[in-house]
Amino acid sequence: MPSLDEPIFPASRRDFLQASLLAAGAASGLPALAQAARGRKTDTVRLGYGRGGLPLIAKERDDFEKRLAAQGIKVQWIGPFPNHAPSLQAVTGGSADFGFGGSTTPALAAILAGSPLVFTQFAVVEPRSTAILAKDGSGIDRVQDLVGKSVAVNRSGLGEFLLVAALEKHGIARDQVRFVYLNPPEAGPAFAQGKVDAWSMWSPTVDIARSEYKAHDVFFEGRDLDFLIDFNSWVTTRRFAEDNPELVRAVNAAYAQEGQWVTANGAEAERINQKEAGYSDAVRDRQVAYRRRWEFHGVSDQPFVARFQQAADWLAERRILPRPVTVAEHLARI
Repeated sequence: MPSLDEPIFPASRRDFLQASLLAAGAASGLPALAQAARGRKTDTVRLGYGRGGLPLIAKERDDFEKRLAAQGIKVQWIGPFPNHAPSLQAVTGGSADFGFGGSTTPALAAILAGSPLVFTQFAVVEPRSTAILAKDGSGIDRVQDLVGKSVAVNRSGLGEFLLVAALEKHGIARDQVRFVYLNPPEAGPAFAQGKVDAWSMWSPTVDIARSEYKAHDVFFEGRDLDFLIDFNSWVTTRRFAEDNPELVRAVNAAYAQEGQWVTANGAEAERINQKEAGYSDAVRDRQVAYRRRWEFHGVSDQPFVARFQQAADWLAERRILPRPVTVAEHLARI
């Protein structure tokens, strides 16, 4: 992976020709020609964000928007979204240009359902902190104790894949556990009220649940799962990427630089997340203690794409995705 101080996307002959056309168009007073030569049909980008994570941090800090403004790009923030699925729906429906950097698994599910989405870049965030939780005193202390119990998961997302992986690791058939498909805003109250026995969820919500609902880990991804199946990802529509490759590259680079800042400034980044989400100092301190590291991968990173394809195959084989998908067919050409 190149240093984030260096250009993420190397210059090409196409970039050189576009720059030349831009200069010629500007000199001759042809703004439309100049804009087309730059590789974008708009100077405004609408970016989805959630109640935590990299887009929220980018929104709250000045650096991200300044980087894009220096290239003549104006940012509009769309959200906050409670989880990735509605962020994807906003892009498909035309009210946002980019999703909020969420899980690849629901993005693949949306693509298989017919959404005209393409991936623009990916990120691996370590350490992983998704977990399956149960309440203290519930008698559920290990994965084997989930037999005959109900577990809240988000369909075709991190929650479902982690539960499937946990059951498989311990030799438990899926039909021995009741999957209850709920999005996070509904799953939290269901878990708190005892309507489900366990909950498969990601940070910071699992950390909040440990504190507020007196819950503990039954299966913790970073400790108990030996492989990575799901990645952070940004998506846009295929048409937007085709019309605006330069803009897509600029957004990618700005997010990669923001990820570099978060890696180096974890405590400050978590204070931004805490202000939006409203959780306790104890939860914030747990987030800081993870010391998360962001590593970005472009759509032309063939080793990463191969790794992503293996993950997609794993998900399809276990029916978390409804059928196989060739991920190379759903990458932005930028």
